[in-house]
Amino acid sequence: MHVKRATGHAARDASASGRRALLLVGRGEAWATTTVSAPSRLTIVARARSCAGAPRLAVTVDGAAVLSRTVRSRRWTRITAPQAVAAGAHRIAIRLANPKRASGCRRELRVDRLDLTGPRWVPPPNTTWQWQLTTPVDQSVDAQMYDIDLFDNPASVVASLHAAGRHVVCYLDVGTYEPGRPDSSAFPKSVIGKELPDWPGEHWLDIRRLDVLGPIMGRRMDLCRQKGFDAVEPDNVDGYANDSGFRLTGADQLRYNRFIARAAHARGLSVGLKNDLDQVAALQPDFDWALNEQCFQYNECDRLQPFVKAGKAVFVTEYELDTSAFCAQAQAAGLMAMRKHFELDAWREPCF
Repeated sequence: MHVKRATGHAARDASASGRRALLLVGRGEAWATTTVSAPSRLTIVARARSCAGAPRLAVTVDGAAVLSRTVRSRRWTRITAPQAVAAGAHRIAIRLANPKRASGCRRELRVDRLDLTGPRWVPPPNTTWQWQLTTPVDQSVDAQMYDIDLFDNPASVVASLHAAGRHVVCYLDVGTYEPGRPDSSAFPKSVIGKELPDWPGEHWLDIRRLDVLGPIMGRRMDLCRQKGFDAVEPDNVDGYANDSGFRLTGADQLRYNRFIARAAHARGLSVGLKNDLDQVAALQPDFDWALNEQCFQYNECDRLQPFVKAGKAVFVTEYELDTSAFCAQAQAAGLMAMRKHFELDAWREPCF
C-alpha cells in the first residue's frame, strides 16, 4: 500500500500472515488500487492497541465511506464492509480515524491485509473429479475438479488448470503435524501429540489450542487463496476419535472443524468435510461438500446422506475394492466415487 510517513509504516509482526503489518499511528491514509472481476466483499484484518480509548478504522472505496469501526481486540480481527464492492478498478483507502498520543502510550491500528472475495465456488453434486497428491500433476485427466497439494504445487499449476476450465482444491493438513512442510517450525512441541501408526513422522495436533493453531492454519489458507485455489480439503479432522495423545472430545472437534470452515469461507473458499463420519449430521450445515475414503469397504456410506439430502456434493475414494463392487451403489446413492492407489498418484478408475 502507499502510505506517508506521518500516517504510519510497515512493521515487523510475526503474528501477521506475511510477517509484516501496516502500522497506522498518525493522521493521513494508506491506499492501494485493485481490480475485481465480480462483486466482492471487502474484509480488513486488523488488531488494536488502545490509548485512552480504542482506535477506529475508517475505510473508503473511490472516496466513498464504506466502513467505520472501533477495533478493541489485540488479536487479529476480521472486519467486513456491509456492502459489496462492484466489479471494476477501485482505489481503497484506510486510515486511523482517531489517532492519539499521551505520556507512555500511543493509539495504534495494525493491518495485516485487505481481502476482496467474490462468491465462492461450490462443486455441484455431479462434479467429476481427480485427486492427486503426487507431483507433477497430470493435467490431462478429464475431470472438472482437481484436488492437489497446497505446498507442492506453485500458483502456475493452479492457473494452468483454470485455463483448461478446471476448478482446483488445495489439500492441506489441519489436524496433524508433518515435519517436511515449509511451516513445520511454527508448531511448538506442546501441541504435537502421538505419531500416526501408518504415517511415520506425522503426529496428531492438540486442536484445543486454537491460540496456536488458528494463526498457522489461517496462513495456510491465505497461501491457498494467494495461489488461486477455489476450495479447501482439510485433512485429519477426527483426532478426537483417535489415540492422539490428548484428551480430545467430540465438542473439541466440532469447535475446531467449524473454525476451519469459517476460516475457509472468510477467504472466499468452499470447504469439504473429510471423513469424520460420526459428526456428519452436526457439521453438514458448516461445510459445502464432503470427501470420504473407503465408506463402501466399511459399509458406512449411508452416514453421508445428510450431505446428499442437502443437495451437496459427496466424493468417495476406494482403494481395495474393485469398481464392480461399489460403482452401482455409488450412482444410486448420488455419490461421485472412484478407485485410487493409496499413494494418490494420477491413476484412477471412476464410476462416473
